[in-house]
Amino acid sequence: MKINLISDTVTKPTPQMLEAMMSAEVGDDVFKADPSVNALEEKVASLFGMDSALFFPSGTMTNQTAIKIHTKPGDQLICDKYAHVYNYEGGGVSFNSGVSCKLVDGHRGMMKAEQVEAAINPPDFYHSPLTSLVCIENTTNKGGGACWDFEELKAIRKICDEHGLGYHLDGARLWNALVAKEEDPKAYGSLFDTISICLSKGLGCPVGSVLVGKKKYMDHALRIRKVLGGGMRQAGYLAAAGIYALDHHIDRLKEDHQKARELGAQLEKIPFVKQVEPIETNIVIFQLEEEKCSSEKFLEALTKKEIQIIGMGQGKLRMVTHMDYTAEMHDHTLQILEALREL
Repeated sequence: MKINLISDTVTKPTPQMLEAMMSAEVGDDVFKADPSVNALEEKVASLFGMDSALFFPSGTMTNQTAIKIHTKPGDQLICDKYAHVYNYEGGGVSFNSGVSCKLVDGHRGMMKAEQVEAAINPPDFYHSPLTSLVCIENTTNKGGGACWDFEELKAIRKICDEHGLGYHLDGARLWNALVAKEEDPKAYGSLFDTISICLSKGLGCPVGSVLVGKKKYMDHALRIRKVLGGGMRQAGYLAAAGIYALDHHIDRLKEDHQKARELGAQLEKIPFVKQVEPIETNIVIFQLEEEKCSSEKFLEALTKKEIQIIGMGQGKLRMVTHMDYTAEMHDHTLQILEALREL
């Protein structure tokens, strides 16, 4: 039995999703003439109570487009040191927008409002970059799927308003946060200027993210997407997968969260597991006592049992539960982890 817990991006479309994709009505989305893409964009904009939305091939491209919308070359954005836009987007912040990042030392990828305010460069001090944007990630990937306190997000919004800063949310796994905390997407739509929403993490789509935002920002998004090479033709086949996922795959994220908690509980029983970070959603990050069992040895032992997880460096390992990780796979993984106590 092969089990892949590297990421929630490894899933394949369900038969029902494939049927929805194959029966999709399509057109040329570069001319905004694909009815399925238009329907997806309208659906996401409505869910968040925002003006408009735009379908993209990837979450990285949605984030990079938002950054370009909110900044000018030479500007600086503020983000946590764990932020995806800084760590995992290939240096796109500087390459695509000519922007630098002011990193904040937050907790599990989450900053406090006072930290954000302290990171803002004085606008009249021309020796430093002009601060123009704050980027938030919810849930935090490198922070172990942690969910932000909405009141803290509101406090940061106030700071942005006071200093004239843009406010962007990298919501790659926002669906997980919404389910875990029973929050309303419209609350996020009322708070942020732009939000990046991923459909291929957690929801089981093969491809796709959506950028949603206020009209004054989204008017620029279509041109930037074109510049970045994100225009697609009969993208309605992919958009249909997104529509199906939004209708059928959100509530079931609770199952992924429960399995993640059970994996964490089993890991805590292993003597050489030094720490399991708090588990709120579908990501399990844990650290080994390397002198007792190295990461390489642990990964090798799992690989021999055909279980794949990912190493994050510095002794940290990650598991991510997802919709293709079945109950049978879960029981088997728990049994394997139980046996690994004797490594």
